[in-house]
Amino acid sequence: MANSMQEYLQQDMECEGLLECIHGLKELDREVYMTIVDSPEPLTVDEVADRVDRERSTAYRAVKRLQQTGFVQQEQVNYDQGGYYHVYKPVNPDDVADDMQSMLNEWYAKMGTLIGEFREKYDEQATTQEATAAGE
Repeated sequence: MANSMQEYLQQDMECEGLLECIHGLKELDREVYMTIVDSPEPLTVDEVADRVDRERSTAYRAVKRLQQTGFVQQEQVNYDQGGYYHVYKPVNPDDVADDMQSMLNEWYAKMGTLIGEFREKYDEQATTQEATAAGE
């Protein structure tokens, strides 16, 4: 995993790498996401756990992280005789991509502001040091 923007720019990244880069998700989350996307039908947590060969609780945490970040959605399926269970399916990829683009735009604007503040702060200090040196 890269620690700096420079390292990210030097990496060969696949589009699934955005799960880690933008949302901080883990390799297991990526595997679970691909499992849910590749399934023709929505999956239960038990089905996800079987397919990724993990404990149910581990798969559940990964599914919940994906749900919280907007990559998968939960649907309730009701039994005829009462009760229900949940299944998970991927969110529309265009919606996910739009959300990531929005996050990136917000980050870019924030970095632009911080770079401007950096420039002002250190330009003032350099100007002050130059004036002091010239007066000596």
